[in-house]
Amino acid sequence: MSESTTATLETATRNEATTKTQSTRLSMQQALNRALDEILSADPRTVVFGEDCGQLGGVFRITDGLQAKHGESRVFDTPLAESGILGMSVGLAMAGFHPIPEVQFDGFAYPAINQIVCQIARMNYRSRGKLPMPITLRVPSFGGIRAPEHHGESLEALFAHVPGLKVVSPSDPHDAYHLLKYAASRPDPVIFMEPKSRYWQKGDVDTSDGGTLTGARIVRPGRHLTLVAWGAMVARCMQVAELAAEDGIDVEVLDLRWLKPIDAQALATSVGKTRRAVVVHEAPLTSGLGAEVAQLITQSCFDTLKAPVERVTGFDVPYPSGDLEDEYIPNIDRILLGIQRVLEYRRG
Repeated sequence: MSESTTATLETATRNEATTKTQSTRLSMQQALNRALDEILSADPRTVVFGEDCGQLGGVFRITDGLQAKHGESRVFDTPLAESGILGMSVGLAMAGFHPIPEVQFDGFAYPAINQIVCQIARMNYRSRGKLPMPITLRVPSFGGIRAPEHHGESLEALFAHVPGLKVVSPSDPHDAYHLLKYAASRPDPVIFMEPKSRYWQKGDVDTSDGGTLTGARIVRPGRHLTLVAWGAMVARCMQVAELAAEDGIDVEVLDLRWLKPIDAQALATSVGKTRRAVVVHEAPLTSGLGAEVAQLITQSCFDTLKAPVERVTGFDVPYPSGDLEDEYIPNIDRILLGIQRVLEYRRG
């Protein structure tokens, strides 16, 4: 064997070993835990806190083991007072820290709306840039776990409406890892909406490559129609796309990821190609984020759309608890019906 061949084989072996080391199969819970661990290790100004986040590791164990490793001064429990948790976040940010608070369940964010809207979102603007708010608020979000009332909500439209806040929702472990690290590095407040029903989903996480972190991504390319979703609904749309393919319908699935700001260019590119769109989300229909998405699509693709943008969403009722979630959350049949309506649309 020549020296050059030997060197090539050695290089290939090293590259393969590196790839295996960088790509790890993790659940979303594990991916988020690893991201927090690395954020805490890299930045001594970072502090992680919330109800049961310290010794217990959080109700979903996202912060498991972090207090033991990084100490009680950097990972700690708080009283059961969401307004206090977010109010403390404001003070810590003003003092130069990078707070990563957790609201234990999405419905528990309501008592802290004053702090989120009137302080966190406005402080940088109010101080003319002198007091930035590098706060990453982790919010276990959406339904799908049959929890009691206020333990499953879909608040993205509420947060996205507030100037000064950025909103993001990962759909798989790889994105959860990279988007959390990216969000924590931003000087602006980010609402990080974690789909709690997907915490135990496993996937390959390439810790060396986060890809494009600032916009949407095509999860499945297609030709006939674009399904737009985020969070837990991305996986459901992938199931729908596979079923539609059995009938010869080639569906593209677009994971919006960032809900504020929305990647309008990605929407225009995808729907400009497929010429049809269905937006899927768990929140109620009226004034849901799907309306904003539909407007952006219509604005950029009006001349090429073959049908109005369809929305498949939750209903205009309070987010239900327990077994009623199955009736409320968009299911495969409802999404397929939405696709059918768009494909069969005929003008006048």
